[in-house]
Amino acid sequence: MAVVGDGESRALTPTSYVVLGLVHMLQPCTSYDMKQLVNVSIGHFWPFPHSQLYAEPTRLVDDDLLVEEQEDAGRRRRLYRLTQAGEDAFRDWARMPAQDIGELRDEGLLKLFFSDPADRESIATLAAAQVKVHEERIETLSAVRDDVAEDASPAQMATLELGLRWDRTAADFWAEVADNPPG
Repeated sequence: MAVVGDGESRALTPTSYVVLGLVHMLQPCTSYDMKQLVNVSIGHFWPFPHSQLYAEPTRLVDDDLLVEEQEDAGRRRRLYRLTQAGEDAFRDWARMPAQDIGELRDEGLLKLFFSDPADRESIATLAAAQVKVHEERIETLSAVRDDVAEDASPAQMATLELGLRWDRTAADFWAEVADNPPG
């Protein structure tokens, strides 16, 4: 729970903390700035609708966790900064151990689970396609790693490394299934 501006206690959502974290990193920033950072960072492991990056800051302003400044001229962009309460809420959340393990939503695994064991050829085709998907993602994440290596924090690089390891492990698993489909 976080205490919001009017003294009420209300649970912040994971999206609330994503926005607080992004503003913490970028401030001042616009929702578009947040979207751009998500696309090259946490969007690889924490997908969510980008529209939330436009709606959630307004809610956090109402909660006195962010301050909004609107430009007087030009595109009249809205720039966000953390308030002290926003900084405190973000820091408290970041220091708490995570209670949930990640959710694995993998359509390939779903199809494998429901596959007909007698249809080994289809399973091998599915597996080969999954190898390609994971290899492409390894290429993408490797390029991200190369692009951000000088500017990213050690914790951000460690997060990226786990993503690479996950996709390497998944590619190896699917290669084994392609070579020896269950059935």
